[in-house]
Amino acid sequence: MTNMHQLQEAANFIGRALSLEKKPKATTAIVLGSGLGPFAKNLKLASSSSSVLFCDIPHFAPSTVEGHKGEVIYAMADDTPVIVVNGRLHFYEGYDAQQVVFPIRALHLLGIKNLILTNASGAIGEGFEPGHLMALTDHINLTGTSPLIGKNLDELGPRFVDMSKSYDSELITLAKEAACKANVIMHEGVYAGLTGPCYETPAEIRVLKMMGAHAVGMSTVFETIAARHMGLRVLAIACLTNKAAGLSKTPISHDEVMENNAKVASLLGAILTEVVRKIVMASP
Repeated sequence: MTNMHQLQEAANFIGRALSLEKKPKATTAIVLGSGLGPFAKNLKLASSSSSVLFCDIPHFAPSTVEGHKGEVIYAMADDTPVIVVNGRLHFYEGYDAQQVVFPIRALHLLGIKNLILTNASGAIGEGFEPGHLMALTDHINLTGTSPLIGKNLDELGPRFVDMSKSYDSELITLAKEAACKANVIMHEGVYAGLTGPCYETPAEIRVLKMMGAHAVGMSTVFETIAARHMGLRVLAIACLTNKAAGLSKTPISHDEVMENNAKVASLLGAILTEVVRKIVMASP
């Protein structure tokens, strides 16, 4: 069970490892999904960047999935400071929901107020194609659990959390404007979060479509719940990497997910940089 001492210990370690007290304060964090590591690599080329691996941070679980390096990076997106989580933890790796969101909670203690989540998703909605992006307007939690189950950490947020506006409409507008500027198709839609690691069956996809889902994946939901519990503004962008089961004649594979995400990584990087810059400009 996560406690405040563990979170503060992890946050203090990250602060020292990244020398945050000597650098401009970052108030926005970005979590990179499968295949989006090239964006982090480009950020690390900057002389002002620094990083620390999950496995070195107290109480962090290591990332075990291909395409998820598992590191926390401080860098400048153009001239705006940002903290990037390159690779995330997943429920299907055997971690519980509280372990999955532990990095988000620790970063909040370092002053993060805005959270940008990215993921690789299967496309369900009509006209939603591989290579397109989708800004999440809502989600359906089909994991059967929540990171808020158990003793509430009152220092972080209330026992009961309103999820009626999980994804910030102003941030969605910024993301869509940035996508338009980059000539990238960005839909809006509802994300269905399942446990994985197996992909969904065609019958399950038909049910999800009837429920109103436009994309499906194996992440993001827990992080959004934890972020809203702490009062963070959340923007989530799904990279549509494949047609969901039964909507394409070809089998779904992790290699396909990685390949298609790599194609949009540079374009998404430009969008994320623009959004981070505009968030800072709009801050009071």
